[in-house]
Amino acid sequence: MRNETMPVAGQAAMNVPDYYRFKPLNVGRVIVWGVFALLLIAAPHVFTSSLALTMLSQMGYAIIICLSYNILLGQGGMLSFGHAVYTGLGSFIAIHAMNRAAGGHLPIPVWLIPIVGGLAGMFFAALLGWVTTRKSGTTFAMITLGVGELVASMALMFPGFFGGEGGITTDRVYGPTFFGADFGPGIQVYYLIAFYCFVCTALMFAFTATPLGRMLNAVRDNPERVAFVGYSTQRVRYMGFIIAGFFAGIGGGLAAINFEIVTAMDSVSIIRSGTYLLFTFFGGATFFFGPIIGGVLLVLATVFLSEITKAWMLYLGLVFLFMVMYAPGGIAGLIMMNLRLAKYGKLGRIFGAYLALLGTGLAMVVGFAALVEMLYHLQLNSGLGSELRFMGTTLNVHSVDSWVGAGLIFLTGLGLFELVRRQYMRQWGEIQEEIEHDIQRRESV
Repeated sequence: MRNETMPVAGQAAMNVPDYYRFKPLNVGRVIVWGVFALLLIAAPHVFTSSLALTMLSQMGYAIIICLSYNILLGQGGMLSFGHAVYTGLGSFIAIHAMNRAAGGHLPIPVWLIPIVGGLAGMFFAALLGWVTTRKSGTTFAMITLGVGELVASMALMFPGFFGGEGGITTDRVYGPTFFGADFGPGIQVYYLIAFYCFVCTALMFAFTATPLGRMLNAVRDNPERVAFVGYSTQRVRYMGFIIAGFFAGIGGGLAAINFEIVTAMDSVSIIRSGTYLLFTFFGGATFFFGPIIGGVLLVLATVFLSEITKAWMLYLGLVFLFMVMYAPGGIAGLIMMNLRLAKYGKLGRIFGAYLALLGTGLAMVVGFAALVEMLYHLQLNSGLGSELRFMGTTLNVHSVDSWVGAGLIFLTGLGLFELVRRQYMRQWGEIQEEIEHDIQRRESV
């Protein structure tokens, strides 16, 4: 009896539709998302200062904005110079909605204001994206640059909406509380941002596996083939552009809640758009988690580095230059390359080279930074005297010894770094060849 029913049961199982079948639980993915959620929850309890809480809040919506920009750059291959338009306009609509709600004209609680910003970002992306996505490549980039400058120039033409140079202010404490939270304390605002950060990150990750997300990858890689099989490349770019605008607007709405002020200079300027591009590339546009790293670095650079030195934008520009030349995959690309080495047990062989690169590179950077800081002090802070403190030492801009010493450290570090780099590249090439041979051997077996 059992032998007779088994084929029938097997045939019935074969006829079950795919949407009724259950796949094995992806334990690794559950662990990653669980760790991400725990980090968001525990971060303000580990870093307890008010400055740390402010930075954590900024990191939350910076991650959303960088991930939304990566929908364009990394997923769709669209280099945009105007992404701040949708973040900034989302911020302005959100803060106007807050003021209207505080006055009793709109029944919108504070915790839904980011959705208002997202819908505003989606609306303006749908409006402006119809023009910008008609072209691709360099033409697309130039159109977005023009749109960004157009919106930025409108800030002084419409002071009623943009608030002029002073911007628009608000008070986020209004209306009934949400489970006892009135979002006055910074910790409550942080957890609101953390919630949106987690949800938006999960949604954008899910978007990468949708048919539209896959087609956006195809348009990036081979638009001619996409058009050949019957899809409209312009429509695919346009839909991706709208989705990116929605999440950018959510980030803008969270920024409006956090700071309770929105100004055109900080929200829709071309500098802000360039910042999103820069740090998305730093993190690694070719990997999903790269913009998350970029969002964290964005806040660290704009808060810490800008307070340490006036030449921080020069340093960022140089880092960007070297990343383009030597690590186009960003920090995420470097991580994944070394994980590949670790997978095949080759990472230990190159660890010494990494230490040598770190030591010589540090000497080169210290020498170069000393020269730059003395030059900036001589040009901008000469009225404060001839001495300045640099990394625990005192430098004198009018002393030849300081200039010669910094120059020698820089040149020595540069020379040693180049020697170590060449040796490292030879060793790296040998290891990659061994890995390729190992892969071919396993495939043949």
